Amino acid sequence: MDAHRPRRRPGAEFVLLATRADETVADAEYEAFARFMGIGQERLRRVRLEAVSMPALDLDAIAGIVVGGSPFTSSDPFGSKSAVQVRVETEIAALLTDVCERDVPFLGACYGVGTLGTFLGGTVDTTYGEPVGAVPVTLTDAGRADPLLAGIPDTFQAYVGHKEALRDVPPDCVLLASSTTAPVQMMRFRENVYATQFHPELDRQGIVDRLLAYRYEGYYDPAEVDEVVARVRAADVRHTGQVLAAFAARYG
Repeated sequence: MDAHRPRRRPGAEFVLLATRADETVADAEYEAFARFMGIGQERLRRVRLEAVSMPALDLDAIAGIVVGGSPFTSSDPFGSKSAVQVRVETEIAALLTDVCERDVPFLGACYGVGTLGTFLGGTVDTTYGEPVGAVPVTLTDAGRADPLLAGIPDTFQAYVGHKEALRDVPPDCVLLASSTTAPVQMMRFRENVYATQFHPELDRQGIVDRLLAYRYEGYYDPAEVDEVVARVRAADVRHTGQVLAAFAARYG
């Protein structure tokens, strides 16, 4: 697979496409991506698409693109989406046209799998929404052979929490990991375009902070916050951050 690895300028920056308006959550997400990727924030350029339009990105100069989670729900009826959400989805789709055609290193987490899956012709809806918590994720044969998953156990725990998901793998994509609760936990398009349903950027404290920030956003019953926090704290998700570290090491 390394024969298909795009050549990048040594020390080139990665770009994080973010869409979280809450300042605390947005900053925590940015810090987490940089930390798990093993790079400083000076090498992770953040673009907050909820606030600004997509800038022109030189895809030959950057090391790769990562997409974080989002309060947006891709499968909502068009008429219910805000003007900001419509703009963001339109701009990401335009970017994905070039990313997928040129096989630019890309890793979308949670919202990223919804945007990439939709772009590639998959069906994203609420069939496989998962409540906040940790689930066992199992690698496929292709996943065991993929460099981003090297050294990760065949089955590992990962944090999830989303209202929508892909029903199945889009055309021309490779399924890398699955769970009983959501069939597409990780996939790859061509050689360098990836997406995960689970959150590789969240550790125990990260998910607890996000749980509290989104307590009234419909991801769980707010009356059960103590139970949900206890459940996620008990999970062992030590392996998920390796996906981001491997992405940064391979392309950076």
